[in-house]
Amino acid sequence: MKYKLDCAVWETTLACNMHCKHCGSSAGTARPNELSTEECFRLCEDLAESGCNTVSLMGGEPFVRKDWKSLAWCVKDLGMELAFVSNGLLLPKYINDLFELEPSVIGISLDGTKKIHDSIRREGSYKAAINAIDLLNQKNIQTTVVTTVTKTNFSELIAIRDILKKKKVNWQIQIGMPFGNLDKSLIIDEDEYYAIAMFIVSEGIKNKFKDYPIIGAHCFGYFSHLLQGGGHWNGCTAGISSIGITSDGGIVGCLSMGNNQFIEDNVRERSFIDIWDDSNSFRYNRKFTAEKIGENCMNCYFSKRCKGGCNSVSLHMTGKLHNTPFCMRRIEETKLDVKSSKTYKK
Repeated sequence: MKYKLDCAVWETTLACNMHCKHCGSSAGTARPNELSTEECFRLCEDLAESGCNTVSLMGGEPFVRKDWKSLAWCVKDLGMELAFVSNGLLLPKYINDLFELEPSVIGISLDGTKKIHDSIRREGSYKAAINAIDLLNQKNIQTTVVTTVTKTNFSELIAIRDILKKKKVNWQIQIGMPFGNLDKSLIIDEDEYYAIAMFIVSEGIKNKFKDYPIIGAHCFGYFSHLLQGGGHWNGCTAGISSIGITSDGGIVGCLSMGNNQFIEDNVRERSFIDIWDDSNSFRYNRKFTAEKIGENCMNCYFSKRCKGGCNSVSLHMTGKLHNTPFCMRRIEETKLDVKSSKTYKK
C-alpha cells in the first residue's frame, strides 16, 4: 500500500534558549551530530518528492539554528507549506523574515499567566510570548497558541482564555506526558482530563482559522458524544500520513512517542524516500490488527477504527501502544452513564 505523506514535523535542532519543565525532548543543548545545511537540503528534496504537503520546523527552538532561514526557504521553494513552533523569544528579531516567508501558521507556546508561565519556562518568557503573538498579528501571520496542560497550570485555562480573547489566534490545548523533563506527579488525572475536554466544548469548536477556535490536540476526542469532531478520528497518523525527523536525521513516526525506541532509520544511512516507502517501516501502525488493541480499548465498538487513540499518550501512560487510558467516550459511558449512540460507524 502506498501511503501519502501530509506533514513532517522536523526537530531541526535540540538547542534551546529555555529549559521547560514539561519538555518531552529535554531540549537545551544541540546534538553533536546534527544534520548539516546540505544534508537538510537533500532531505527537503526527498520530502517534496514524497509529496509532503507541510513541513513544520521546531526544536528545541528552531530560530536558534543559524541556518534556519535557508532551511525555511528551501521548504518554500520546493512547493511545500511552511510552519513553525516557537517559544517566541527570538521572534522579534526575525519578524520581517517570517513575513517574507509567508508561513501557513506559527505556533507559539503559552502555558499560563505570567507567574505560572515563567515558572514553567524561564523569567521573561511570558512577556516574550505575548509580544510574539502581537507581532504576528500585526503582520497578519496565522498564529496558533499551544498550551500543554499539567497539574501546574490546569487551573489557568480560564485566565489564558481571557488573555487570548483579545488576540486573533487559534488555541490548541494538549496534555503533558511523563517523558523528558516532566515529573510524573504533575500528569493530570482522568477527571482533570475530562474537565479540560468540557472546557473545550463549552468554548465551542469552530472553523480551523476563524472565530477564535479552541481545539484539542490528538489526545482529545475518540468518538465522544459531546466533543465535536471526535467521530473523524481514524487512528494515530504516525507513519501513515505524518512523520517526525530528529535533528541528527532519525526518522520516527511521531516525535512525541520517544525518539530512540521508534526510529525507523536515519537519512544518513538511507534516503527518506526509501524509508517512507519501505513496507516494513512504521509496522505498529501500518501493520495494525485488532489483536494489537490493549485492554483499555478491546471492548470498544470503535476500537478497530480508533486503534486505541493517541499512541504517544498510550505508550507513556500504559507502556503499550493502542491502549489509551484517556478516552472521552469511555469516560462518558462509564462514569457519566451517557448512553451509546449509533451516530458513528466503523
